[in-house]
Amino acid sequence: MTVHLEDAAALRQAMVTALRDEGLITSEAVAAAMNAVPRHEFAPDESLKNVYQTSTTLWPKTDTNGRKTSVVSAANIQAIQLGQADVRPGMNVLEIGSGGYNAALIAEVVGPAGAVTTVDIDADIVDRARAGLVRAGYERVNVVHADAEHGVAQYAPYDRIIVTVGAWDIPPAWLEQLTPNGRIVVPLRFAGITRLIAFDRVPDEPKLTADNYRLGAFVPMQGDGAATEKLTVVTPDIGLRVDQGSTLTFDVPALRKALHSTPVERWSGTPFDMPDELELYLLTSGPEMPILHAAQDAVDQGVVDRTVRIGTPALVRGGTFAYRVKRENPDTVSGYETGVIAHGPEAAQVGDELLSMIRAWADDYYRRNAAQIAYHPGEAGTSASAGWHTTRRHGVLTVAWS
Repeated sequence: MTVHLEDAAALRQAMVTALRDEGLITSEAVAAAMNAVPRHEFAPDESLKNVYQTSTTLWPKTDTNGRKTSVVSAANIQAIQLGQADVRPGMNVLEIGSGGYNAALIAEVVGPAGAVTTVDIDADIVDRARAGLVRAGYERVNVVHADAEHGVAQYAPYDRIIVTVGAWDIPPAWLEQLTPNGRIVVPLRFAGITRLIAFDRVPDEPKLTADNYRLGAFVPMQGDGAATEKLTVVTPDIGLRVDQGSTLTFDVPALRKALHSTPVERWSGTPFDMPDELELYLLTSGPEMPILHAAQDAVDQGVVDRTVRIGTPALVRGGTFAYRVKRENPDTVSGYETGVIAHGPEAAQVGDELLSMIRAWADDYYRRNAAQIAYHPGEAGTSASAGWHTTRRHGVLTVAWS
């Protein structure tokens, strides 16, 4: 494909401007890097229009089931991650999950005095990333073919570790290869959701803490760090998903019957705003909840509300379940109001229980980054079970609200 460099430069500038306007680029260093790196060199078969859109992933690789195993992440996600990582000139940075473009951005920020290593488990992706880096002029990036669960000890220690695949845990190697003042930015999967979290070491303690997290979707980790979730099929179009290791069980026949009962609606009077923050609160502040999913056919047939299409927390009590919805309300700040729909013999009670949680969040935690997230590795995790927590392979993740 013939690329007109002037066209690419103009589209690149427009992409950076759009990301600034959206508040996703907040530093001059990140803006300069995204203006400098020719993104199209990492997706040579894509059109320039696609390459320089802010929310488009590029050059996907899929497995035999059609699931994506690798992509060049959307520019908006890369801008968020770089901002969270606070990469600075002269740093040594490890990127876990390769595509090439993000490694080039990091190389621009760290400059000639810094170093960048990018690692991937897939040999095809490694070759693709290396070729893109050569085309774009970033041969100094170390490109490694390995299972990133074990890090890359050869070039450690790292001031920053930036993970670009969905992880279920933080393996010991990452911590061992991180400097004492280092930061790990990782899309961590827990409670059925993913949050892109910036973890910092706590001085003189083994744990990591974070009060900076964002919504994000990533292809899952492969290799030794892979994990699966459990899906309970209620109907061919509706299911309940929980984390690996969850002990939740469901009365499927009763829930199937509840789906065809007349629903109960409850409305909170609170704005439907920052739904990702509310989602995190619901999943980490009370009883364990699955994520309710539905195919478009179930939405079109009116069996469930459209909010279920992308997945939403559900409070399940026996043969009754409730989930949050929204409706227009010009009296709220966002123009929408949060509510609840409940199905089943105890719909009113279960709906009210979920509604009270929504109101508690609106009263006390209606702001960005209200949760304090911590990771307690290894043996340190055994004393970290107060409040909401989930045990991983290598430690314990906790979420507190205050």
